[in-house]
Amino acid sequence: MYRSQVLVCGGTGCTSSHSKEIREAFESQIRDKGLDQEVKVVQTGCFGLCALGPIVIVYPEGCFYSRVKEEDVAEIVEEHLLKGRIVKRLVYDETVAEEGHIKSLNETNFYKKQKRVALRNCGVINPEVIDEYIAMDGYQALGKVLTEMTPQEVIQVVKDSGLRGRGGGGFSTGLKWSLAAANEADQKYVCCNADEGDPGAFMDRSVLEGDPHAVLEAMAIAGYAIGASQGYVYVRAEYPIAVHRLQVAIEQAKDYGLLGKNIFGTGFDFDVEVRLGAGAFVCGEETALMTSIEGNRGEPRPRPPYPALKGLFQKPTILNNVETYANIPQIILNGAEWFASMGTEKSKGTKVFALGGKIHNTGLVEIPMGTTLREIIEEIGGGIPGGKKFKAAQTGGPSGGCIPASLIDTPIDYDNLIAIGSMMGSGGLIVMDEDNCMVDIAKFFLEFTVDESCGKCTPCRVGTKRLLELLNKITKGNGTMEDLDKLEELCYYIKENALCGLGQTAPNPVLSTLRYFKDEYIAHVQDKTCPAGVCKSMLKYSINDDKCKRCSLCTRVCPTGAIEGTVKNPHKINTEKCIKCGACKDACKFGAIEIH
Repeated sequence: MYRSQVLVCGGTGCTSSHSKEIREAFESQIRDKGLDQEVKVVQTGCFGLCALGPIVIVYPEGCFYSRVKEEDVAEIVEEHLLKGRIVKRLVYDETVAEEGHIKSLNETNFYKKQKRVALRNCGVINPEVIDEYIAMDGYQALGKVLTEMTPQEVIQVVKDSGLRGRGGGGFSTGLKWSLAAANEADQKYVCCNADEGDPGAFMDRSVLEGDPHAVLEAMAIAGYAIGASQGYVYVRAEYPIAVHRLQVAIEQAKDYGLLGKNIFGTGFDFDVEVRLGAGAFVCGEETALMTSIEGNRGEPRPRPPYPALKGLFQKPTILNNVETYANIPQIILNGAEWFASMGTEKSKGTKVFALGGKIHNTGLVEIPMGTTLREIIEEIGGGIPGGKKFKAAQTGGPSGGCIPASLIDTPIDYDNLIAIGSMMGSGGLIVMDEDNCMVDIAKFFLEFTVDESCGKCTPCRVGTKRLLELLNKITKGNGTMEDLDKLEELCYYIKENALCGLGQTAPNPVLSTLRYFKDEYIAHVQDKTCPAGVCKSMLKYSINDDKCKRCSLCTRVCPTGAIEGTVKNPHKINTEKCIKCGACKDACKFGAIEIH
């Protein structure tokens, strides 16, 4: 029995900031101080508050150390673990009460409105030790369904819970399972989508890194429910930590008899294999994913037939994403009513978001459905840095849309987001402030879609390129009002005619910015200006004579010699030579360089 435990985040974000070296330093220092029989160092998954990483939490005090460096380890071991004195300079300030004692993390703005279901074990257990998962009621749900429930009863519980797919479409999970269960076949499959290709999204990666056994347990439960004996996890190869921990978890589960033949002595067989994706965004679409698992180029197939009838290898198949599966064991153990008591009428439970962009508290959050965008941004996220104004939030990645500041009080759920021209997607939430150009944002997502289109259907392959050409024309100051009409018309054509969901939703960023930020498009077209000062082709640099000190620092940094003038004499920018690189503005200490 250890008197203290030192939990070190082993998620990708903290690992990139050397948390592995920090953990090893703790182990070395603790051993050198003779504390290795009293203090245990534990590698965990993501704690969520990525902006403060690398994170170290010391229990039983629950002391949250943020932005820890390797050179800080000796001080924490000496002062905290040996002498019992907290190193206050490293403690997350929101956890320090006025009296000086340490508050619970659940009392901080970032955590107090969260409800962790899918993330319940992330940052709590060592994901590479199956015993720690079992200690948190792991595999009890699988034991319960195999020994106490029929497949139909399992499906009914999932239906009654109201769980909808967390991968983007929001389809009823229980209904999907029931459709596959109803189709007779000599073999069926359970697939997990861990491809997660949206820019700024890292929810599924974090679950696999922090709690891989929850996904494996849920897949086995799904296999029992529909009559499948084989599962596949399709995960992108760019997630090496997630892939490693998933493979470790599979081997451990097999060693414990929790995967493989005759699980719990019930005669039920279920095995799981990992398939690595090469990073194609289109493989997030279910039929393209299955085509890739089969060893072919990842391209979508026409539907119907749907995967529940003819999916992987033309056999009945269900596909859910990582977050959807992570909810299943808790639903089985706690009951459908428990899960359905959270959220809204048509969107039950919680949702995990990857919060990024112009926000103080970037990281991973899990909130009950129905939480408003304002609560997420201003309370959980800590607001916009630099005193800037909130302008918009992008949800759903390239398939979603931009939500303007006027709709910041919108409760977040599937139907509300669709009603305002966005979508839940897998859960990326990118925050933008007044310095963002919404036309440029639409162009950014179109560039991504054009690059990632599989090219199988003409509306997506050609249509998105034409959209991007129009956006490039507009952001370069060459657009016309007629181009705005063409832009909207082409968006609707692509939505109605593209083969798969990715192509059909590709125009959403354009349509939503046209809907809520039409004035910015008009400014680009009619006034030939970018109100946010982002689109370089439209920017004009000038020197304010009243502010200029004639120091010539700007002339020395200009790479093209576009600034004319000498020390103590007036300076002027030659607009024909200026490449609008911004070097002069960065160099000027007096704010004399102005952008119009």
